[in-house]
Amino acid sequence: MDFQNIIFEFVLIYAGAAIFATAFLYLKQPVILAYIGFGIAIGPWGLGWIEEPEHIEKLSHIGVILLLYLLGINLKPDRLYHLFSKTAVVTLLTSLVFLVVVTSAAFVLGFGFIESIVIGAALMFSSTIISLKLIPTTALHHKHTGEMMTSVLLMQDVIAILLIVMLTGGQGDNVVLTIAILFIKLIVLAVVAYALVRYVVDKLFLRFDIIQEYVFLLALGWGMLGAGVASALGLSYELGAFIAGVTFASSPVSMIVAEHLKPLRDFFLILFFFSIGAQFNLLVTQQVLLAGIVISVLIVVMKPIVFKQGFQLIGEDRKFSLELGARLGQGSEFSLLVSYSALAIGLIDLRASYLIQMVVMVTFVLSTYWVVYRYRTPISSTEKNRMD
Repeated sequence: MDFQNIIFEFVLIYAGAAIFATAFLYLKQPVILAYIGFGIAIGPWGLGWIEEPEHIEKLSHIGVILLLYLLGINLKPDRLYHLFSKTAVVTLLTSLVFLVVVTSAAFVLGFGFIESIVIGAALMFSSTIISLKLIPTTALHHKHTGEMMTSVLLMQDVIAILLIVMLTGGQGDNVVLTIAILFIKLIVLAVVAYALVRYVVDKLFLRFDIIQEYVFLLALGWGMLGAGVASALGLSYELGAFIAGVTFASSPVSMIVAEHLKPLRDFFLILFFFSIGAQFNLLVTQQVLLAGIVISVLIVVMKPIVFKQGFQLIGEDRKFSLELGARLGQGSEFSLLVSYSALAIGLIDLRASYLIQMVVMVTFVLSTYWVVYRYRTPISSTEKNRMD
């Protein structure tokens, strides 16, 4: 990697994103779309000022890891168990509905049977990044809305990881054994992390809590350690960071730590949204333009309705269920990982992969507009709907 070049790219990305965001705010548009739009404008398929955005995309996942880490810090283990037990049925049923409907639509639009199943499986997930970025922090960490959304997204993430394991074959062809081993690793990781927090990490925080730099460093190091160990065990970085956060949630300094890490999280999330735009090739996606638009609209309309029915099924009221469904009404960053895995083993061709990428991008944009103009978000351009 050319470090001089990446410094120039950072200067270009953040200065340009600031200008785009300013223009979007004056036009009363969501700032997330400014980052994506700027990525399209200067990426390899736009002006070409950044020719290879893949390394930016890899760096940006630090923001996703920090997002899940901070989310875990605000959820104590007993509360998390209660939420999972309540939303498990909803998550599984809605995922099945999305799989069947999108698979059917892809098949009708001319894709092969296996390709249609992969497209449906990839697009049954909702975006952790978009959903959590557009909900006010107070609602995410202290309200029922945030708790319910978190439990659904985390369960979807687990399903996505299992799907990727099945696509890549795991250890040989014994997928069932691989999945069972992953669950055992997950449990062991959680138990070991809890013990380390209780007997080591907490004591270090309390011993050196007057040194703010050390508090920040230890908190960041603990989250990254959890992410790294999880990845080494065959889980995801994000899941490991979340486990590190949950085990740290009972610490007396957890809330202070969370506040210190938020600016760092946002720094990398700007890169994440930029990289989505920079990797979007409008010329290539013209091959699947009609199918992409049809499936994108289908997802943005269908997901809120299906989620609404699912949440009402477990006793939530209509207004709450509708809002939660709208916030979950898009494709997911995990959709792209499923697409890449399926493409690598030949289950789908480039055309199907382009379709999944296009649908994720379009649903990000459509869903963001819907949520920002109907519900309260931290990035709303209107004072009425702006809430941190």
